[in-house]
Amino acid sequence: MKTINLGKTGLKIPAVALGCMRITELDRSEVPSYLYHTLELGIDFFDHADIYGGGECERIFAEGLSKLDIPRESIILQSKCGIVPGKMYDLSYKYIIDSVDGILRRLNTEYLDILLLHRPDALVEPEEVAKAFDDLHKNGKVRYFGVSNHRPLQIELLKKYVSQEICIDQMQLSLPFSSMISEGLEANMQTEGAVDRSGSILDYCRVNDMTMQVWSPFQGKNGTFIDDNDTYPDLNWRLGELAAKYHTSKTAIAAAWIMRHPANIQIVAGTMNRQRLSDIAKAADIRLTREEWYSLYLSADHILP
Repeated sequence: MKTINLGKTGLKIPAVALGCMRITELDRSEVPSYLYHTLELGIDFFDHADIYGGGECERIFAEGLSKLDIPRESIILQSKCGIVPGKMYDLSYKYIIDSVDGILRRLNTEYLDILLLHRPDALVEPEEVAKAFDDLHKNGKVRYFGVSNHRPLQIELLKKYVSQEICIDQMQLSLPFSSMISEGLEANMQTEGAVDRSGSILDYCRVNDMTMQVWSPFQGKNGTFIDDNDTYPDLNWRLGELAAKYHTSKTAIAAAWIMRHPANIQIVAGTMNRQRLSDIAKAADIRLTREEWYSLYLSADHILP
């Protein structure tokens, strides 16, 4: 499995992480073997959030992992906090501290490798975030920190107070859902793709040596875009053509398209299907040509001005 740098930390992480939001779809008896399959693919990075399944996803994962003879230090555990479902976002000191304590209990671990702030909080007091990060780091509960769904200036506000590196931003990106890319390519144009929805977050991450993680890498307008020929016929045709060339699947080509970007993006794959996960893992070894990358981009209904 291809590895990339985790920001400026010096830690090497796999280009693909397993997102555990859907782990409840598996029968509990299947979880240990699925995690073992994941590790065999070279995917030793597991992404969680305290709200996934109301915390049940973390419990099921920990229960399944306990059945394997896997040293804690051989895997990377990431979780997120800050969403109070249906009510608000909360990045106060107490909420962050209490959330991490709950995450650690459910995951049955003494520490998280990475904690992400799940969503920006309009009422955030960055001094409180800084104090929470300091205490979590000092007490050995969290090694590294990052954010999710944050724009550059929101990150800069946190960095003004936080002493630790903010090493990750996790955002949505897929072939059809790629405004992070189109806003740069269509800069200064009066086109839909030119609308600035991310504040040039991809360029910001590259300038600041932050890792970009992406979620929902296979989602389009109405669920997955792969094999949805009614919505994305041109894209599916081109995916199929390249899949035949590289002796792989459409899913692998769609993943390879993301990993071809020079930002060294990490894909968070949330599938609980073994073959699909295997295909995504193999995509890390596929390097599309520039022409192939742009042809896929254009076939997903984007334009080049």
